[in-house]
Amino acid sequence: MRGATNGDNDSIVFGSSRRTFLSAAGAAGTVALAGCAGGSGNETVTIASLNPMSGAYSSLGPAQRNGVELAVQQINDSDEFDYEIDAVYDDTETEAGAASQAAQEVVQQEQADFVFGAISSSVALGLNEFASDAEFVYFPGAAAVPVTGEACNEWVFRFETSTAQIAEAISAYTVNEIGSNVWFHIADYAYGDSVYNRTRERMQDANSNFTEVGKTESSLGSSNFGSYISQISSSDADAVILGMTGGDLVNFVNQAANQGLAQEKALVGPTMAFKSARSGAGSNAVGTYGGVRYDPSVDLGDNQQFVEAYQNEYDGVPGNFERVGYESIRLMVRGMQEAGSTDPTDVRDALEGGTFTTVLGDITLRESDHQATNPTWIGELVEGDGDMANVDLLSKVEGENTLPPGSELGCELN
Repeated sequence: MRGATNGDNDSIVFGSSRRTFLSAAGAAGTVALAGCAGGSGNETVTIASLNPMSGAYSSLGPAQRNGVELAVQQINDSDEFDYEIDAVYDDTETEAGAASQAAQEVVQQEQADFVFGAISSSVALGLNEFASDAEFVYFPGAAAVPVTGEACNEWVFRFETSTAQIAEAISAYTVNEIGSNVWFHIADYAYGDSVYNRTRERMQDANSNFTEVGKTESSLGSSNFGSYISQISSSDADAVILGMTGGDLVNFVNQAANQGLAQEKALVGPTMAFKSARSGAGSNAVGTYGGVRYDPSVDLGDNQQFVEAYQNEYDGVPGNFERVGYESIRLMVRGMQEAGSTDPTDVRDALEGGTFTTVLGDITLRESDHQATNPTWIGELVEGDGDMANVDLLSKVEGENTLPPGSELGCELN
């Protein structure tokens, strides 16, 4: 048994490795693993999607799954691919134990060689370990730097944009254009820590006048931020960096607006531009700033066909979580096409260092850490036609400039 303690103080405990499990089961004549013989014709491959359909990030999980389902539908209906996806789904519950159980189930019982999912970075870090132990290809939907940094391994690839990449977009703009006195408020888990560490470092590099005025932390899933808001309000901060997402971010912004903080300080959230955050905060989001990982308006790669297909299927525009689910599945299958095989080892080797056309243009899954070289933006949230604020893109960082070498982030696979 191997275990990992995550930033939510939960313990993820995984069973014996998948290789051991399947070897034992195969010896008994009970396992026929889909996709190990190489690709030809319409070979079927099992891909699992583990999404937070309940728990703290339950407002985000359905969007992630919508993107997955659209990708599966397009791939299975297309003549472009030699493979058909048998998709299986489970709920991480935004909780370590549930994620452990779901991962073991889809890998050992459903025989999935390829897994996507999780939004909580702490849960994803545990799944990283399981992917290494069980030797399946894993695309996490979480953003903390360690996922493809110090906790990286050869089986993990990430199309989700990391907090290091968003830090490049928001840090220099904030301290040079908004104000150099900065307060940090983060959710107390892996993602919040990652936002604080990387954004603070990049602000120091961007402006010698940068001053960290203060830092506060709240538990993941908190609902009352009044005391933190009062503390920040009485400080001389120009800007507040919010290292949180989902319901935490929405609740903070709404309470900050009600207590007048949003009128006093510039609120800058790496995830503030998310569709879910803008929807939850409504007019209270207007005037805030957000890191932008994806916007449906961008004319990059094959994004416009994705937007059109998503609108036809779901009668709405996609956001970040939809694009991550959608493109992670497509990258897995493009890796199969490149390898001419569904063996996870072959696909891993084909993905590593590969360049692929995506909804964010041509990206490379870097050899050093398997992180996608995604572009990023900072945007200001402005009044929209309805209750939800629009995003006005202010500044872009090209994909090749969003990341330092993998070794600087704690990972050097090659």
